[in-house]
Order: sequence, then structure tokens, then C-alpha cells
Amino acid sequence: MLSSLLGLPLLVELRMAAAVSSTVDLAWYSPKNISVGSLASAINGTGIYGFIFSSSQTPSSLPYSTYNWCNMPHVRSEEYVKPSSEYSLQYVELIHRHHKRTPYAANTFPVESYPWYCNNSGLFYYGQPLNPAGNSSASTYWKVFEDPGNPFNIQAGGYAGDCEFPQITREGLDDAWQHGKDLYEVYHGEVGLIPNSKSGEVPKGVSFRVTNNVITSQVAGMVVNGMFGTTNAPTPLLIQTPTIDSLEPKYSCPAASSLKSQYGSGSTNPTWQRHLLDSADLASQLDLISGVSPSASDWHVSWDHYFDNLSARLCHAKPLPCNVTNQNLCIQQHEVDKVFRLGEWEYNWLYRGASLSLAASTASFGVWIGELASHLHAVSKGDKSIVYRHNVAHDGSVSPLLSILQVEEMVWPGMGAEVTFELYEKANSDGWFVRVLWGGQVLRSSSPMLGKMDMVPLERVLAYFDGLVGKQANLIPAKCAPL
Repeated sequence: MLSSLLGLPLLVELRMAAAVSSTVDLAWYSPKNISVGSLASAINGTGIYGFIFSSSQTPSSLPYSTYNWCNMPHVRSEEYVKPSSEYSLQYVELIHRHHKRTPYAANTFPVESYPWYCNNSGLFYYGQPLNPAGNSSASTYWKVFEDPGNPFNIQAGGYAGDCEFPQITREGLDDAWQHGKDLYEVYHGEVGLIPNSKSGEVPKGVSFRVTNNVITSQVAGMVVNGMFGTTNAPTPLLIQTPTIDSLEPKYSCPAASSLKSQYGSGSTNPTWQRHLLDSADLASQLDLISGVSPSASDWHVSWDHYFDNLSARLCHAKPLPCNVTNQNLCIQQHEVDKVFRLGEWEYNWLYRGASLSLAASTASFGVWIGELASHLHAVSKGDKSIVYRHNVAHDGSVSPLLSILQVEEMVWPGMGAEVTFELYEKANSDGWFVRVLWGGQVLRSSSPMLGKMDMVPLERVLAYFDGLVGKQANLIPAKCAPL
């Protein structure tokens, strides 16, 4: 009788809502105890936990799910597991870090011991009339050069050569293309969510978004072609205003910065200070070889700069650096391994290990979470205008997302690192469910609200997101206000 009065869909909604506890658990839960999160392992260990830092190709002798900094695992048909037929995939939202690149200029040594050339790729920049079409543009790209008549050449520092720092390298572009191809084979070929492409055009219902950092656009172009074979068809890449961008993220959030300053880079937090003190001898040795000044604070408040510098080399099969005046004084592999262990420890601590990390990540990345929640909710209410959203972002995007999801095993998201949200409708009006994949595998959360994120009721996921950030992220302005 009640079902006939309410209507079956409403009855299902009420039943599912009742399954979500009236008290939504938004507490921080500690991550799983793994070697990456052990400072003792970072300082005194050997190797890099079996992680790969030397090639985009994971050896066939290892599982594809193996951590590969140069090219992280992602959804692809070989490993993709379809749920039972009672679940119908209705929507996918995916976010991944850009693919491998040259290091940031700030992370290069004052003078590098060899050049870096990027003449096997072009960074294309041009405008062209649209709506209506007009004169066509030439296909122009930037080419870095040094004029010997410029007296400031010597002040540029870093690498000689013709690269931008950063830019996605030829190898990174190829990785991005393959990433797109793999995703299309799953979400078009395997499950039929993405519609057919006509003449290389991106079909309706598919959307791509990037940040204001051009390296995400460099990746997106390759991903789009890998998926749809798009070459000449104009393809919009959605982008928000730089000062409020939620994807990078770039909106002002003093509270998040204040929280991070209590436990992270530049803080006096005892755990953070201990890891710097215990690794000070390594820093001194690397400074001696690299020419980095011991007083350069940005190189010594964390291991980020040395990590980026050295990992970029190894991912592109470049030799470890030597001192520019003493070629017999070179950085050794065991020193590099320790830098990588320390960097991995830092990200584990910054985004999961520290109890304040959930609050900081919620404030700094909460607007994107609110956007995601709105998308999931809209699809469950019948909005099918977009069935696939693809976000190309940064480690500074993927890391706080994993923090908010309270992933059990936190690592530094490497190149191409991917988190995928799949929204399913269960047959017989039995509700909506979310599956979250991290590197192509079901994500496991330390939060009892989420747990193993394999067909979690949508109401539970939305209750968690809305509890943290508010509907349409309406709690974030207050959470970002100065403390």
C-alpha cells in the first residue's frame, strides 16, 4: 500500500536514505601502516619499495598495478573488471595527473652538467576564428633558443638546450596518447558508455577539462586523439578563471595554508622537523654536488625539489648528475633511492599521516568535490547530457582527492596517476551505486563511511561529500576563511 502511494522510485530513495546513518562519520582515520609511511624505512631502508622510476614501461614480469612513477597504472581493458549485469554504467568522471615532463625551472640545479633537448616535439600555440569559421591559422609552435647577444644568458641557469621547464616531453605525449586509447577501449568498446565518434569529432556527452597550467593542455590534446583520432576538429578544453580554478586548485584558501603550516613544509612540527634533521647529511652531500646553496630554503624545507629533479632524469633515461667542476663527484643511485623514499614519506604524511590532513585537503580541494557531487546527483536525477567527464590535473589535485577519500595506502601520485568515479544504476529501480578506481583498481578507504569503494550506495557517498564540503561546496568559503 505504501509503495503505491509513494511510487516505487521514491520508496527506494527513502529506503536507501535510511541506510545512511543519521550521523555521518566525517572523522579522520589513520592510513594503513605501510613501509612508505615509516620514517625509519625512509631514512634507513634500501631500494624504493619495488617502485619503478626508470621507464614508462612496467616489465611484463610485474603486475600492471605496480607503482610506476614515470607512468602510473590506469584503467585499461586487460585488467578492467565489469560488475554483474544487474548494474548499468551511467556516468564516469575521471581525474588524472599530467604525464611525464621536464622538471620545473625552480627544481633545476644552478648549472646543470649536461643539456636537455626537446626538438622531437612541438608546443603548439595559436588562435583561430570560430563560430563562424574564418581564415585558418598556421600550425605554429614555440621553439626555445638562446641568442649569444643576450648578456643575461648566464643568469638563466639550469639546463642548456631547447626545452621549456616544464613541458610534456615526447615520451610523456606518447604516454598520454596511449592513456586515451586505453580509456576509449574500456568506456566505448567494453561497456559502451562513450558514444561513437563521427569523423574524429569528440561526441556529444563527452567533456574535457584542464587547468591554467599549459602542460595539462599538452596532455589533453594527446588524450583526445588517442580516444577519438581527432586532428582537425576543434575540441574545447574547459577551463576556469585562474584565481578561482577548483581543479588545480587555485582559489584562495588561507585556512588550508594555515593548517598545512602546522604539520608540513616550513612548519615546526616535530615529525616534519625530525625527517629533515635525520636526512640533513644527505642534503649536504647533494648540495655539494649540485651547487645548490645550503641557504636556499626552498630546497631544504622538503625533498620536493630534489625529487622532481632526479625523477625527471631517470624517467627519461638520463644519467645521474655530476658536479660541473669535478666530474668524479656524482650523485649515486643509493642516494637517489633515499630521496625517493623521503619524498614518498612526505606525501604519505602530508595527505594521510597527519591528523590535520583531512581538514586541510577538504578546504583546499573541496570546491572540486562539490562539483563532482553535483554531477553524480544530477545524473541520478535523470540528467544524461554529459556521460563522461575527463579532468587533466596535477599531483596537487590528485593528492588532496586521495586525502579526502582517506585512501588506505597513500603514495605520491606519479605521472598519469588516475582516480575514476563510476556511477551505476541497479536494475529494478534498486538504487544508484558508486565504484571508485585508483590506478584501475578498486580504491580502499580507511573511513568506515566509504570502505572498499565497490558499489557504495550513492546516498552514502553524497552524504560524506556534502558533510565535508556542503551542497555545491557551500561550506568551503567559511572553511577557507583565515583561522
